[in-house]
This record gives sequence, C-alpha cells and structure tokens, in this order.
Amino acid sequence: MLELAFAMAPPPEGADSGSGSLLALLPPMIMMFLIFYFILIRPQQKKQQEARKMLDDLNEGDNVVTLSGIHGTIKKIKDDTVMLQIADNVRVKINRTSIANKKQ
Repeated sequence: MLELAFAMAPPPEGADSGSGSLLALLPPMIMMFLIFYFILIRPQQKKQQEARKMLDDLNEGDNVVTLSGIHGTIKKIKDDTVMLQIADNVRVKINRTSIANKKQ
C-alpha cells in the first residue's frame, strides 16, 4: 500500500518532470502550419482567384451554368446582376455570384 502512495505523489521539485520547453514545440508547429498552408489554404485561394476572374470576364452572349444547375445565355450584365435567358422568351435575373462556370 505504501508503494501506491509513493506512485501517486507528485515528483520532487528539483527533478525534471519531462516537460519540454517552448522551443522544442516550435518546429513541429511550424511544420504543421506549412503542411496546412500548402495542402489546404493555397489551393483554396487559387480556386477563389480563378472564380473571381471568371465572374469579371463574363460577357453578353456567354453560355453559363448557375450554382443551382440552370443552363442559360447571358443577355444583359449590370453591376451585380445578370439577365439570363434560359428558354425562348424566358429570362431570369440572378446575382453575378450565383454563376458557377462558363460553358465553352
């Protein structure tokens, strides 16, 4: 029973408790940040730049697909809105940001 009591006691103050210093934890944290940056953050930023460029380059007459899957042709472009013709005599007004991609 006495051995159990000694096992549960805190270590003496002068003994090294095995805790690493802050400098020992810094390199793994830097490596984890770099891995996250190159695998997650950087590709997402490139994708956002491409989408922004595609939205800025829209012209009248372009065939596009909206985020909801509607296919149509751009008839008018204003600041943030686009008039999209989806069938004969059927036009809808949508936000420019709701366009997913341009068809070739």
